[in-house]
Amino acid sequence: MTIHTIDTGFFKLDGGAMFGVVPRQLWERLTSPDDKNRCTWAMRCLLVEIHDRRILIDTGIGNKQGEKFRRHFEPHGEATLLGSLAGLGFEPEDITDVLLTHLHFDHVGGAVRRNAQGNLVPAFPKATYWSNESHYNWAFSPNAKERASFLKENFVPLRDAGVLEFIEVSEEDDEWLPGIRLRFVYGHTEAMMLPMLETAKRKLIYCADLIPSSYHLGLPYVMAYDIRPLNTLSEKDRLLREALRDDAILCFEHDPGTACCSLKMDDRGRIAMDKAMTMAEVMSE
Repeated sequence: MTIHTIDTGFFKLDGGAMFGVVPRQLWERLTSPDDKNRCTWAMRCLLVEIHDRRILIDTGIGNKQGEKFRRHFEPHGEATLLGSLAGLGFEPEDITDVLLTHLHFDHVGGAVRRNAQGNLVPAFPKATYWSNESHYNWAFSPNAKERASFLKENFVPLRDAGVLEFIEVSEEDDEWLPGIRLRFVYGHTEAMMLPMLETAKRKLIYCADLIPSSYHLGLPYVMAYDIRPLNTLSEKDRLLREALRDDAILCFEHDPGTACCSLKMDDRGRIAMDKAMTMAEVMSE
């Protein structure tokens, strides 16, 4: 198994929303907000090469949204989804599978593009896209809290094109493919999927929005976006304890500077970042 990070650029979200009940005087020590109280976040996807499959995990925000959307979230940076794949020598046609952890716009926006005629089509024409039925139904008929995060143009065209498949939801970690297990979590949104990748040397956990950045390792650092924050607390606690026990590597989707890290128990008895790492460093260990 070979794993690459796929950088797709940055965007901005309100600092208060990203850190929930944690006061600004604490979280601004970690990241500096702009004059609108917005902080900059990465949209870091993964590409997993295993046997004859090239599996893209999440797709970033895409580029098909209008000016109003762009003013609000300010996507920026030189990296793009297709550009980062091309930098590794891959074309869209080379992707065999796209695993969507959940269908919020900053995770699924790049899954669909507009063709020359302006129609919405799958961005990876030979890929099977993967979600789960519980989450898809949740996204298709969203609650008021998440309505602005679920944009149907990002995922309904996948089902209309016949390329979307559903993974069966399981209470326990379930093997999706050899070397890739999925954990279903419910704090951030309904049935979000966390990929757990078994490399030859260490386990790597793609944290999606359960732990969006290294700034969120502390248990109280729970986003206001989460629909069930107490579930997030228990899901984080379980994940962190298991990762520390197993010497696993965490991969952060939204951390603007840290792609991966190992963990340690600090002198106050809390689980904290031990060593920041790039994916290349993880793969070369």
